[in-house]
Amino acid sequence: MELIFYWTDHAGVAVFAVAGTLLAFRKKMDGFGVLVLASATAIGGGTTRDLILGLPVFWTHDPVYLYTIIIAALLTIIWLRFKAYIPMNTLMVADAIGLAFFATMGAEKTLSAGFPPFIAIIMGTISACFGGMLRDVLARDIPMVLKSELYATTCIIGATVYVVLVPYQPLVALAAGMTSTLLIRLGAIKFNWSLPVFRDHQDH
Repeated sequence: MELIFYWTDHAGVAVFAVAGTLLAFRKKMDGFGVLVLASATAIGGGTTRDLILGLPVFWTHDPVYLYTIIIAALLTIIWLRFKAYIPMNTLMVADAIGLAFFATMGAEKTLSAGFPPFIAIIMGTISACFGGMLRDVLARDIPMVLKSELYATTCIIGATVYVVLVPYQPLVALAAGMTSTLLIRLGAIKFNWSLPVFRDHQDH
């Protein structure tokens, strides 16, 4: 079970590294910029989570995560050599997949460290959202988490599904948490789902 969680975590790091590389390509950054954006996206959220929880920062004790980022970025660069333009939807879908991985894995790591379920949900959301937020700030974009479509809410839902189900069946919890996060985020992208917004009556 631990091995499954470990490689699922690496898959999430790889997907977010791809998302960071895609944005760097759109911004016409050089190789160093690509690695910075890929790394910030891939490990920014998990680093924030570990620092808040007072845990050893995961990638400093396991450099394989850094190799995963480099390999994912290089493979994406090779693929991008054959693409003249990357649609924004490609980046958003890659980001959505990364959210699905990290919302659940962030919650799993928090529970494994002995923290209560409510904290696990918060940390799952932070793990998923903060890397993308850092990426967008570095690229001078409005962070996706601040845009109208459901973003952090999808992570809260996915992490909650995982936390509720994991005492009964860890693998089912992992699959259900990731699937719910991904489907809701993709639905939000396609159909512009958003939370109600309070408006000033003078706007009408």
